[in-house]
Amino acid sequence: MERRRIGAAALEVGAIGLGCMPMSWAYSASEQDGESSLRAVHAALDRGVSLLDTADMYGPFTNELLLGRVLKERRADAFVSTKCGLLVGDQHIVANGRPGYVRRACDASLRRLQTDTIDLYQLHRADPEVPVEETWGAMAELVSAGKVRSLGLCAMGARADRRAGAAIHEATLRQLDRVQQVFPVSSVQAELSVWSPEALEGLLPWCEARGVGFLAAMPLGNGYLTGTLTTGGGFEPEDVRARHPRFTAEMMAANQPIVAGLRRVAQRHGAATPAQVALAWLLAQSPLVVPVPGTKKERWAAENAAAADLLLTAEDLREIAALPPARGSWD
Repeated sequence: MERRRIGAAALEVGAIGLGCMPMSWAYSASEQDGESSLRAVHAALDRGVSLLDTADMYGPFTNELLLGRVLKERRADAFVSTKCGLLVGDQHIVANGRPGYVRRACDASLRRLQTDTIDLYQLHRADPEVPVEETWGAMAELVSAGKVRSLGLCAMGARADRRAGAAIHEATLRQLDRVQQVFPVSSVQAELSVWSPEALEGLLPWCEARGVGFLAAMPLGNGYLTGTLTTGGGFEPEDVRARHPRFTAEMMAANQPIVAGLRRVAQRHGAATPAQVALAWLLAQSPLVVPVPGTKKERWAAENAAAADLLLTAEDLREIAALPPARGSWD
């Protein structure tokens, strides 16, 4: 698989990553199975995927424990990316960016992951009660201590900014400029896909100007762009899509032209799938982009990895660019 660089430290990863959150949290709890998830991770690593993206809040904690079972055997094959800064309560999620907490969280993640070093440590969300420079400084100390190799920042969601009426990612760009003065940012993670292209306008140019890697979260539109979801089929109560403004029956039907367009492009490439076209589109946006599709199934992990070999033509890219914008209940 093609290798891509993450940040000024020139750390290399496979062009496609693996988002591990669905294995333990937020998606179809009845389908979560540890052994099946382990097979998915191994399938990805076998095909050149190296970046494994997790967080201490996924589960919470169980996702890192799951990956630790793989890393105990295959640490050399993996680029370990985890996150800190969010605490999960019974009915809420809160930010904690206090330096002491950051240090304890890192040590706990190292234990769960069964590794001595985290390749990429990401700030999940900035704590509004703590200057982001203080949180980032504590994370930088972890690099100096040899516990972490590089630092990344997760962007605030574009949908949150949209609801607040602010320019999309405006707050994240301000945070990035502030923390960059403390210690180099190696990566930015944010939602980016055919149906959520907002990051192309501000975040990706910021990264390109500084050689910072861009981890494309939710690159398959929470599964919608795979073309495998049934319109109006419903989701389990704890599935994040049950409350997602683009996953009402009405909006899923309204956005079908996007999937149809990806399917048309896929048909021109033989056995390609809409999901692979969506991932290849991301790879074509910039050599700094690393899509991180999430899955808990071996089949999809293998299919996603194969997208690295799909080269879209200029005609393909023009057709995708002409697809209608996605609609949601906020529209």
